Amino acid sequence: MLVLLLLAACAQATPAPTATPAATATPAPTLAPTVEPTPAPPPVPWWQDAVFYEVFVRSFKDSDGDGVGDINGLIEKLDYLNDGDPATTTDLGVTALWLMPIMQSPSYHGYDVVDYYAVDDEYGTREDFPRLMDEAHARGMRVIVDLVLNHTSTKHPWFIEANAGNPEYRDWYVWADEAPAWRGPTGQQVWYRGKEGYYYALFWSEMPDLNLENQVVTDEIHAITEYWLTEMNVDGFRLDAIKHFVEEGSVQENTPATHAWLQGFRQFYTGVDPEAFTVGEAWTPLDKAIDYVGDEMDIVFDFDLAEAFLRSADGPLASSASQHLETLMAVEGVPQGQFGVFLTNHDQNRVMDTVRGVQQAKLAAVMLLTSPGVPFIYYGEEIGMAGSKPDENIRRPMQWSGENLRVGFSTHTPWRAPSLDYPEVNVEDQTSDPDSLLSLYRTLIGLRNEHAALRTGETLVVDPDSQRLYAILRYSGDEAFLILVNAHPRALNAELYSLTLASGPFTGPVQAEAVFGRADPTAPTINAAGGFDGYLPFAEIPPESAHIIRLTQ
Repeated sequence: MLVLLLLAACAQATPAPTATPAATATPAPTLAPTVEPTPAPPPVPWWQDAVFYEVFVRSFKDSDGDGVGDINGLIEKLDYLNDGDPATTTDLGVTALWLMPIMQSPSYHGYDVVDYYAVDDEYGTREDFPRLMDEAHARGMRVIVDLVLNHTSTKHPWFIEANAGNPEYRDWYVWADEAPAWRGPTGQQVWYRGKEGYYYALFWSEMPDLNLENQVVTDEIHAITEYWLTEMNVDGFRLDAIKHFVEEGSVQENTPATHAWLQGFRQFYTGVDPEAFTVGEAWTPLDKAIDYVGDEMDIVFDFDLAEAFLRSADGPLASSASQHLETLMAVEGVPQGQFGVFLTNHDQNRVMDTVRGVQQAKLAAVMLLTSPGVPFIYYGEEIGMAGSKPDENIRRPMQWSGENLRVGFSTHTPWRAPSLDYPEVNVEDQTSDPDSLLSLYRTLIGLRNEHAALRTGETLVVDPDSQRLYAILRYSGDEAFLILVNAHPRALNAELYSLTLASGPFTGPVQAEAVFGRADPTAPTINAAGGFDGYLPFAEIPPESAHIIRLTQ
């Protein structure tokens, strides 16, 4: 700019006079002080913005009429999950999928792999899977797959060779000449006789544990991981049973060797794809589960919070979830939102078999989908599918319609019969019902997708002065959401609750707007610390009800 000003001055100069006047000092131009730009906040990883949907491919949709769900059937139903158009409200709105095991396996569940490089032939072909990835990505959905590294099937060629005494593969598994006297963490048998000696199998005699301390095994796992990231184009992995990866003698959980192995694994896969995501199943108390987050896993599932959500939703007291969230927020070293939240999964009795009814399932859904962390929804949970142990009954076919026992899942008899409630509990009937559980899930996911405060915002637990009421505040920028859940079968009047937030994010007066639940809330008076005292948004909070209030300055 200074050069341009000088050139302009030269162009406008008049001829020099005969007599040169005395020189006049020209003041130096005054330059604006240099202002350092405010650094942009680091981008939020894609998975922190996501709502995941857990799919058991065998039970989701059958495309070829053999009674078994498959990849092409899942592709057919992608528009139900997310049609790629944010303006529509007829899809569920989830933005990521977790596929339970899809690799070749002799079992219905797939957690005993025989070929890590092959798609199970009941589910489709090597060519079907990349098409699924393309179709999901085109709709804005990421896809992660189950990666089972703790063990294989006894029918895997590696174990067949190891059990036969082949020295090249013997050390790929854990062996002992004589079975040690100690048992598994729950008192179960873990040592089984092979052809020569005893092999270690934590979960089942047909699932022998891999020896991850063998570098050759680790190198092969790295090759498998790279294959799925680069050749099959997946966006990450759910890792099964991570707390059991490496045993140290009779210590079979959460060992230092396990943490060291996972640290090396993370260095490898992020070197292949820096955006690859991992969520670990560490079914263990929070203080131990958190040790896996950061330099090992991106997140782990919070099983204690899942139980607290269901316990609180079932009432009559809601304090369990509030207290757990408060504890979680205070744990040192837990990055904001770096944990997985859910209600139940494929190993647990379904929500409808855990709470008293649909209204309690709705309250649980509100807590889940407004919670900090990364939410995971188990397929069928959004319509209230039922199911209790054994596991096959928790993994029944998706109930698309109530017309007959094929439930819109297949043109053939399904591999497992649906629940007997299918005539009332199905997608077709709930789609057009604004009061259905499915409609609620669509609404809540839509709110979460629309507002960053509900996805990645900060979280404060609000004191409700009543154990009947769950109350938290999610906030980001100039927007905040107050979530209230009255789990009690009686209404809460102004004498029974009072909301207090000792300090908060507000810097002045706010206005209140109901975005879900009861209309016309009053706004709080903001105190000097940015919170509020004795706030009563409603004169009465109805029994077994949930409310979301948007507060803006």
